[in-house]
Amino acid sequence: MTHPLVPQIIELATPVAEELGLEVVGVVFHTNQNPPVLRLDIRNPQQDTGLDDCERMSRAFEATLDAVEIIPDAYVLEVSSPGISRQLTSDREFISFKGFPVIVQTAPFYEGQQQWIGQLIRRDETTVYLNQKGRVVQIPRSLITRVDLDERR
Repeated sequence: MTHPLVPQIIELATPVAEELGLEVVGVVFHTNQNPPVLRLDIRNPQQDTGLDDCERMSRAFEATLDAVEIIPDAYVLEVSSPGISRQLTSDREFISFKGFPVIVQTAPFYEGQQQWIGQLIRRDETTVYLNQKGRVVQIPRSLITRVDLDERR
């Protein structure tokens, strides 16, 4: 379950990232650790995300967090790149990973399956298109719960 502060943290982090030419692609707040760990995944859309990007975001966002005092107690801020293993969500990601192997999860079942594996062809407003061994599969977006890059291949 997502921590209730995550939407507020995303709201605070997004403009800070944009000012640095970065994008926020994920936020997780691990409160089961002592001190709690706030993990921010960022991406540099212009080039590979590097340590310098993470460092700049960490310094800038830490100042923002301290100023608004949204997290009252001690915490650890981790800023990192999400790497290649992740869920595809934005139009930009669907374009960038065209031709890559993906796993599409649906709920409820679609044509007797809940998991579809194939090469990503494209996504439009209503459908995700996969290539399964030369056969085009069309999956309605309304049924899709997630699309992940398939790292097994």
